[in-house]
Amino acid sequence: MKDLAREAETLRAELQRHEHLYYVRDQPEISDAEYDGLMRRLRDLDEAHPELATPDSPTTRVGGAPREGFVKVRHNSAMLSLDNAFNEGELRDFDRRVSELLEGARYQYVTELKMDGLSMAVHYEKGRFRQAVTRGDGAVGEDVTENARTIRCLPLNVKAAWPAFEVRGETVMNRRAFERLNAEREKQGQPRFANPRNAAAGSLRLLEPRITASRRLDYYTYFLLIEGRPALPSQWASLDEMARLGFKVNPYRKLCSGVDEVLEFCAHWETRRDELPYEIDGVVVKVDSVEQHRALGFTAKAPRWAIAYKYPARQQRTRVVAIEVQVGRTGALTPVAHLEPVAVGGVTVSRATLHNEDEIARLDLEIGDEVVIERSGDVIPRVVRVAAQGKNRAAFVMPAKCPVCGGRVVREEGEAARRCINVDCPARLRESILHFASRGVMNIDGMGDALVDQLVERGMVKSVADVYRLTEEELLSLDRMGKKSAAKLMGNIARSKMNPLPRVITALGIRFVGERTAVLLAEALGSLDAIAAAGVEELQVVEEVGPKVAESIAQFFREPRNRDLMNRLRAADLEFTYAFTRPARGAGALKGLTFALTGTLPSLSREEAKAMIEGAGGKVAGSVSKKTSYVVAGEEAGSKLEKARELGIAIVDEQELRRLLAKHK
Repeated sequence: MKDLAREAETLRAELQRHEHLYYVRDQPEISDAEYDGLMRRLRDLDEAHPELATPDSPTTRVGGAPREGFVKVRHNSAMLSLDNAFNEGELRDFDRRVSELLEGARYQYVTELKMDGLSMAVHYEKGRFRQAVTRGDGAVGEDVTENARTIRCLPLNVKAAWPAFEVRGETVMNRRAFERLNAEREKQGQPRFANPRNAAAGSLRLLEPRITASRRLDYYTYFLLIEGRPALPSQWASLDEMARLGFKVNPYRKLCSGVDEVLEFCAHWETRRDELPYEIDGVVVKVDSVEQHRALGFTAKAPRWAIAYKYPARQQRTRVVAIEVQVGRTGALTPVAHLEPVAVGGVTVSRATLHNEDEIARLDLEIGDEVVIERSGDVIPRVVRVAAQGKNRAAFVMPAKCPVCGGRVVREEGEAARRCINVDCPARLRESILHFASRGVMNIDGMGDALVDQLVERGMVKSVADVYRLTEEELLSLDRMGKKSAAKLMGNIARSKMNPLPRVITALGIRFVGERTAVLLAEALGSLDAIAAAGVEELQVVEEVGPKVAESIAQFFREPRNRDLMNRLRAADLEFTYAFTRPARGAGALKGLTFALTGTLPSLSREEAKAMIEGAGGKVAGSVSKKTSYVVAGEEAGSKLEKARELGIAIVDEQELRRLLAKHK
């Protein structure tokens, strides 16, 4: 057994060395067949002797078992976005601000190619790969550890001096892998990915790691952190150290002594970007010294010590052969130009967005015209202008009805887009269900993107109301759905029927009607039937409901398909009436008391809790002070909770708040 253990250890080390040579340094020493032979022998040993297997073995890169969803993870420190500079003048302005803030101190810049992918943080403990998390909203991302493990250039173990550290970088798909993937999707009758960035992001967030493994993603690191702070005193030193540790670091970088050198670097790569095996859309410029990072600080959204210099969009001329209308997930109708195919920046473009009918009028565009198109940000093609009118040009007219469902199409005053207002329109059904089930609305935990995609694609739900007709047996037929998960979801669906009327109103997705407006409508009119029957003038009597909101509500209920949805939700036993009424001003059990809300309450949205407190005569303040009577705290409570503890203010949860409110009923 000792001999087998020694052989397995030697194989792991040898395979990891060859992975680094092939995927990081692009200097393979052995053939693919020889590599496969070594991998096959190690896999045989792992399967025959599981006790010899290790979590950092190259055999784990093939992808683990499917998962049901992604867990949210909070970053050690925020993954902030960067401000942009679009020309030389804006870059020089950035340099001037840096110089002024550093009060004449000398500084250097590190320039790095801005790769077009998905940002990801990767954590290591005791030298071993432990966790990978997407950027998300910058504060909280998704755990994609099993998918990231399949990225061959990402080391599974490193010899670092720190017990724990983090690298941040960009997950990308190179052009060759992107074209190969799209060719495979076309053969299978699947839609092509629009660009490598979308392909990389979609691949990293798949629920099936084995498919992610087949996509051959790359990962280039650009930050090295310990406990959320830079590990070394300079950015250049961090890049060198990550390369020494075996991470893939973009070799095309430069340490610049001033903004003129930075501009030279940017100009050099703008002309050579098509030679690269991956997409870039600019250059990231960072002050090198970490001590100077601290001196420069941050704005609310971005560091003051870094900026992204964005290359201008690339343009070409072609001809518009047709215009069709697409219906987006929110119901917006978008005209799309079909073009004679043309290469723009190495990508063949055959379609471009026209945004809306006002844009078509502004361009004075008709079918048959020759136009100039550009890839904005090197991603989304759009029509810039008409270069020449066609000989047999034909005007385009927006449809009066939804081209997908035939439902009512409206254009609100002051709005550029026309919208289909049928909640159950197939084009917007997925988004309608996700909104309906989301937290703070009907709160059907477990009904996320992957599940809803399956329900819609398999035709198991053709209306939002069909959610309440699902059976446990139907759920068990879905991919990655076990008996325990199905039973839990059925329970969550059943519990959602107990939500109060304001939640049901919000769930309908009526344009301009959010949580607070839904509460005010429920309080004023008392039932969904009364709201649906109300005219524009009657609706405007409701507090905070103006002409625009009133017209939107009235139009929503004029659509027969939405009336049908309303009746189907009634049949599913959802709450259609609201017993709570706001007492006369100054009355109520909470008169004279001031509340502050923090965190997420189990069943009440913040607007609902606020309306109920104010309805009982209380006041809701935005901050905590000595005058605060109670702090109502939910999950992930913030600084208000700490402030309340410091001041000795009473802290209550939702259940205790309801007991206080019950006194005035």
